[in-house]
Amino acid sequence: MTDSRDIALKQLMDDFHASIDVDRRLFRVDIRGSIAYARGLVRIGVLTGEEGRTIEDALAEIEGEIASGAYALTRDLEDIHMAVEKRLIEKAGPVGGKLHTGRSRNDQIATDERLYLREVVDDIAGRIRGCQEALLALAERTVDVVFPGYTHLQQAQPIRFAHYALSLFFGLQRDRERLADCRKRINILPLGAGAMAGSAFPIDRAFLAEELGFDGLSPNSIDAVSDRDFIAEFLAVCTMLMIHISRACEDLVIWSSTEFGYITQHPRLATGSSIMPQKKNPDAAELLRGKAGRVVGDLVSLVTMLKGLPHAYNKDMQEDKEPLFDAIDTVTVALTVYTAIWETLEVREARVNRSMDDAMLATDLADFLTRCGVPFREGHGTVAALVDEAASRGCSLRDLPLALYQQYSEHFDEAVIGQLRFDDSTDMRALPGGTGRNSVLRQLEQARDILAGG
Repeated sequence: MTDSRDIALKQLMDDFHASIDVDRRLFRVDIRGSIAYARGLVRIGVLTGEEGRTIEDALAEIEGEIASGAYALTRDLEDIHMAVEKRLIEKAGPVGGKLHTGRSRNDQIATDERLYLREVVDDIAGRIRGCQEALLALAERTVDVVFPGYTHLQQAQPIRFAHYALSLFFGLQRDRERLADCRKRINILPLGAGAMAGSAFPIDRAFLAEELGFDGLSPNSIDAVSDRDFIAEFLAVCTMLMIHISRACEDLVIWSSTEFGYITQHPRLATGSSIMPQKKNPDAAELLRGKAGRVVGDLVSLVTMLKGLPHAYNKDMQEDKEPLFDAIDTVTVALTVYTAIWETLEVREARVNRSMDDAMLATDLADFLTRCGVPFREGHGTVAALVDEAASRGCSLRDLPLALYQQYSEHFDEAVIGQLRFDDSTDMRALPGGTGRNSVLRQLEQARDILAGG
């Protein structure tokens, strides 16, 4: 007779190891994999053609029932695989119990995750592309907006705002390329690996791969069920993507502050203070910056779980889904919001112009002296002294008297000082990748070509 303690422990463990609350979102790919597997069993005679059709029809009905909520995925069903199988047997009778022949939940979940993640990768890649389109449009309309470029959060050299926008575009392109590369390793079929030693039934794995759209077969059954590299790699790509987003959002938060006031974000992407009527906080950018840490945490959670596991399947691996799904949800909404920011961003050009310090042109003066034959380090020191002079007098470089310039170097003349302009400074940097207008136009063409290529 079962005592109350035994009953309590059973209930405790049933609740503890149930994953249906998390893995329920895999129901469509689980059913898709099961339909392909049923066809594979028909091919080797485990199922008759009629039995296979019965199972396929029942699985299609179950998918509709789960989607509509008619079949409730309660915790006592344990996981999505058992939930589908239980309902299949209820609908198809004992023949439904044949579907699991030669298959384990170990290779089944590995297949489900790959099917699901493959679709996710394609969706995220499309969202990144949409964000790139927004950045390209922004760059096209700000080619002639000169903007202070910063290093160490100090005004450094003048750039074109389009050059900044394109820097984000090309960073996102690397993210998209990493996703595409990651997808190659996701798209390998583990089904047929069984629990860990392979199936005892002669299932045609190549047929399954073709049915499910996989590019190849896992070469080793132990590796097939124990591999979660593809999830770790995906989360690493998401982490890098979110870091790119976070760094840009840091710029946006700073530039929208009262002290800078360089940009205006759409009022729907900012919120007011509950107590201070004048406040308009850049909440969208701040939240994106914060959510980057969440995705970093998802990656750390997964790799920490994996690091001590012996080979083949272990129950710990059930914990791969929460960080995976959390990262997917976070990145998906983050890209939507991030794109909206760039689609609606306005640069306050007049405010930017007033804030630009002509000390940013100091490098141009040093370069001029170098062209006159002065060693760069010597010219650098000369111009640094002139900058100090301007600072001590409380004026700009351009306002220093010519006589003072000539005390520091005989090469300076009125024409040189008169040519200290931000536009000219940017256009001297005309090499490929530079901020000169023609260079930026070439970068725009390159960006258009990238998007035209898919």
